[in-house]
Amino acid sequence: MNKAISGFSKLSKEEKVEWIANQYFSTPTEAVLLLKNYWNSDEKIQKLHDEFIENTITNFYIPLGVAPNFLINGKYSTIPMAIEESSVVAAASKAAKFWSTRGGFKATVINTEKIGQVHFIYKGDISKLNLFFAQIKNKLFLETESITVNMQKRGGGILDIILNDKTNLLPNYFQLHATFETIDSMGANFINSCLEQFAKTLKDEAHDYELFTETEKDIEVIMSILSNYVPNCVVRAEVSCTVAELEEKHIPNGEEFAKKFIQAVQIAEVEPFRAVTHNKGIMNGVDAVVLATGNDFRAVEAGIHAYAARNGKYSSLSHSKIENGIFTFWLEIPLALGTVGGLTSLHPLVKLSLEMLENPSAKELMQFVAVAGLAQNFGALRSLTTTGIQEGHMKMHLNNIINQYEATESERLLIQKHFKKNTVSHSAVVTFIEEIRK
Repeated sequence: MNKAISGFSKLSKEEKVEWIANQYFSTPTEAVLLLKNYWNSDEKIQKLHDEFIENTITNFYIPLGVAPNFLINGKYSTIPMAIEESSVVAAASKAAKFWSTRGGFKATVINTEKIGQVHFIYKGDISKLNLFFAQIKNKLFLETESITVNMQKRGGGILDIILNDKTNLLPNYFQLHATFETIDSMGANFINSCLEQFAKTLKDEAHDYELFTETEKDIEVIMSILSNYVPNCVVRAEVSCTVAELEEKHIPNGEEFAKKFIQAVQIAEVEPFRAVTHNKGIMNGVDAVVLATGNDFRAVEAGIHAYAARNGKYSSLSHSKIENGIFTFWLEIPLALGTVGGLTSLHPLVKLSLEMLENPSAKELMQFVAVAGLAQNFGALRSLTTTGIQEGHMKMHLNNIINQYEATESERLLIQKHFKKNTVSHSAVVTFIEEIRK
């Protein structure tokens, strides 16, 4: 059967679903029913979702959970987390409760600078290009005033523009490197609009610059785009207490636990194979809050992992130490987030999540996200260095296995009772299900 199609985007959603079902599924009627079962019964909400992206055929659900008892800078919060992975919300909640009796989390925004660049090719005398840039720099600001006026009223705007010579990397390659303050918006559209105006001004002014030869006037703009690497848009989150205060049911010896915990962090600092998994655990917490609040988790991921390799080797994002009997665990991560614009004002559950966080500013949201990442990392490292990661994770994963094998309610009760006292593994659960079904 021919699976190529012309004009797919012009089909109605129902027509798209029918075509997909008939082309790719052995039981088209069942496929159509499944896709339509995930449509929202509220037509207004469904239309909203349909228009977020292109060629929508249905909604893809991810659970929205909450992690309560987060004491952050002296105030309690409940953090929304959208994620499909078992044990993440539980681990964050457990870490929040643990630290709530030990002073809580401290969070500080270090800087909020965003970055954008105009990448261009210039074939000529570099000293003349430097003179040219110095002459037009003020005009670059002036000709973006219609774009920046509202942002400036809110306290933001363009911070600076510099000329970067990158000819050591590529022949004739230069950049206009601009920094921005976008206050409570993530700022992608604002930044990109400014950059495109910079590019236009650059080309127009070069064409009329008397010192340039005809070749030098022909500046070729390759692209104008924001960067998702924002090493000067950074937030710090930390926890600390005396070594003795670390002791609890699963930590009988605080000093022994702290030393082992710090060694686990140090391994992630020096061993990239461990660091990637270590940081993935941090991102379990970070991404879940970023997604729940309608922000771009792919941009956040890219920027944070680049930051983890900023010294030339991929390393841990979190760090730990004991100093004068005080155990401290912290991380610093770059986060370009927004609480206005985009999905934040459109998606009903995003608006609910932000309201749950008491309608934070972008700086406050940075703090929530960083704390969730640190809490998740603490929970993972505590399990790894005490009981092991699988004990808690597999108990949380038990429901997924039960659902996979479509256990009845009576079977579910028998399975849950059995694995309260027995080790959970996929094969052990399957074997037990087979036994009770004989």
